[in-house]
Amino acid sequence: MATFALIHGGGSTAWDWHLVTPLLESVGHEVFAVDLPIEDPGAGLEDYADAVATAVGTRDRVIVVGHSLGGFTAPLAAEALRADGLVYFASMIPAPGESFMEWWSNTGHDLESIDDDEAVSFFNGVPEPLAEEARRRERDQQGDWMSRPWPGAHLPTIPTMAVLCTEDQFFPATFMRRQIRERLGIEPIEVPGGHYATLSHPDAVAEALNAFAVETVITSVGE
Repeated sequence: MATFALIHGGGSTAWDWHLVTPLLESVGHEVFAVDLPIEDPGAGLEDYADAVATAVGTRDRVIVVGHSLGGFTAPLAAEALRADGLVYFASMIPAPGESFMEWWSNTGHDLESIDDDEAVSFFNGVPEPLAEEARRRERDQQGDWMSRPWPGAHLPTIPTMAVLCTEDQFFPATFMRRQIRERLGIEPIEVPGGHYATLSHPDAVAEALNAFAVETVITSVGE
């Protein structure tokens, strides 16, 4: 089966994937949800990618998944791991030479109407106990890398899937469809839930990831 490397979003932790992980493991996949060194002001995206690569090691049939801000790390980690697949999950899709700060206006996200209340923009649909725990685990996202150009020369030319969440209030579905089509030239896979569908609809998230693994990594090696 496949090896999944799951990357969390900005200011967050690997715990965001704790409901999805056992569902993937139950169908035979190996899963590594990695805590990135986001509280280290000196750590850059290359260090984030190294953390993922170190956790996964020499395993094969790797699929890297980046959630939200994790989309800036995922393609770099995929390159470092020579991954067989890449998934952008409700995530930012970087462009070579573009900084995190520039992404918002370059993609038109700055024109979207986003509610200032995190309960609406991030945690809509998430059971309150899980939302409270996610907030308790939040970390201080650091790093001057956010004002520097994304260091990748290009996005990986490997099988790639982009997933949008249909009730996402932070990265709205209409915005995500446009970003995915313009930056990847593919059609998105849609799953129910808001920005944290990993906490509100883990079954749907795991199903989409497993289907991608079956169609790419597993089928390609004849398993």
